[in-house]
Amino acid sequence: MRRDYRSPEAQTYRAWYKTARWRVRRAAQLTNEPLCRMCLKAGRVTAATVADHVIPHKGDERLFWTGELQSLCKPHHDGAKQAEERRGYIIGCDASGRPLDPRHPWNR
Repeated sequence: MRRDYRSPEAQTYRAWYKTARWRVRRAAQLTNEPLCRMCLKAGRVTAATVADHVIPHKGDERLFWTGELQSLCKPHHDGAKQAEERRGYIIGCDASGRPLDPRHPWNR
């Protein structure tokens, strides 16, 4: 059995993902938006498998249950989205080299 090294707070909210209520909400999101939003933005069509919280809930129960969701493929959810959350901005620039995200440090 794998050991969970998350904080006690994280272990509490991780249990929410195992509830029937979450499974219904996840299924509804993936039915309404069946393709990965990040892949579509990049011009690719990929089936979504993850209902992702647009604003990370970080254990906020209200945000977990009522916050906006987006559909993502697992690679985007586990890679690009989590990296963006850690950094605080999206990587990418326009043709002139100017960062696309106004939160990028270059724009400060």
